[in-house]
Amino acid sequence: MNETIARVIAVHKERYQLLNEIHGEFFARLKSSSYLHDSDEKFPTAGDLVEYQLNPQGDSLILHTLPRKSYFQRYDPWNPHGQAIAANFDTVFILTSANHDFNVKRLRRYLAAARSSGANYAVVITKADLAPEIGLYVDLARAEVGDCRIIPISAATGWGLNNIHSYLAPGSVSVFLGSSGVGKSTLVNALAGKEIMDVNGIRENDSKGRHTTTHRQMICLDGGAWILDTPGMRELGLLEAEEGVQETFADIPELAERCRFHDCTHTHEPGCAVLQAIREGCLTQARLDEYLALEKEAKRKTRDGRNERAKRQKEISKLQKHFKGGRRPDESNF
Repeated sequence: MNETIARVIAVHKERYQLLNEIHGEFFARLKSSSYLHDSDEKFPTAGDLVEYQLNPQGDSLILHTLPRKSYFQRYDPWNPHGQAIAANFDTVFILTSANHDFNVKRLRRYLAAARSSGANYAVVITKADLAPEIGLYVDLARAEVGDCRIIPISAATGWGLNNIHSYLAPGSVSVFLGSSGVGKSTLVNALAGKEIMDVNGIRENDSKGRHTTTHRQMICLDGGAWILDTPGMRELGLLEAEEGVQETFADIPELAERCRFHDCTHTHEPGCAVLQAIREGCLTQARLDEYLALEKEAKRKTRDGRNERAKRQKEISKLQKHFKGGRRPDESNF
């Protein structure tokens, strides 16, 4: 990494904490002319590599976000580009706990996003020490995730942590994705071998917890591996995740290839192989309904994001024409 490229290791609203081998850690802000005025620059997030201009007397300037090898983003109605959550990671650990928080639908949603991220992924079932039969949770997860690796662990006792350590090579970046109260902070502390993150308890009646992490940040372990932590999220809006949805429900697209009509909606058409599978008991209506809902959401939010970008670009072009013509624009339209 040269003296003009740094990694974003934390995001604090409008300020970014950067790390460079020469300049060390320092804070920076976005250069407005690079990111806000007729620009397609992607707003940085934790894990991004950025080009910067150093300011020894104060906040430096971020000039450019480098291409990402992997990334997570979720739908944001206020941002046509979506909200970036994490970037440039090697492995996604999808965390769910062996208690009331275990939710198959949420697991599928996270898995669809992970499969679209460009990174490796695995499912981690936390709090195994609190489950009377951890094997039941493993079986439930296995029925949904196919050949994805499932790692049951107990951060409290250390059981199973060696299976996660095998991913944490020096220089690697792993992202933990899961809802609040799932035990991410406890797991990070266990992997680090010391208390580096605050831990909040959970409500015993529903196993839900408060958000411990409040901003996106990267944590470097003693062995040189990085963990990219994100605030707990109970909902993850799917954006640019159609491929991940297809992979998560791979049996349905495979059945759809045998439908009579190539544009079959799998709701009423004659010769629909998917509906035939339901009649034969090979597929449940509930699984089909969830697939259709996630597919529709992913397509709609991706389309909405693209439409917003096109609309914004049209408005910017219109504004530029006003200025070039020497006329004062009607600001009420922007």
